[in-house]
Amino acid sequence: MLSDLTGKFEAASKAYATANGVERDPDWFLLKLQEEMGELTQAWNRLTGRGRAKGRTSAEMKQDLADETADLLGHILLFAHHNGIDLAPSVERKWLFRP
Repeated sequence: MLSDLTGKFEAASKAYATANGVERDPDWFLLKLQEEMGELTQAWNRLTGRGRAKGRTSAEMKQDLADETADLLGHILLFAHHNGIDLAPSVERKWLFRP
């Protein structure tokens, strides 16, 4: 399951990088994680009234939260893939189930 997801995120990320002239060097993967965590935090703050809504409806803010969560998931998988980390054994060891 994780390898299938990783492959799909990798293909999408590579296509995006190629289309936009983005160099995905080793630092980029960690920096994107940080960027996406910031965007998820911002979406959470807006949704929970800790940040300005900027004209967004509650439904739009919930969608933003879901979208940013998906971005973070994708970038976690990309980070692991590009650093040779096999997440399945770690999930099994840390979360006590087999993905």
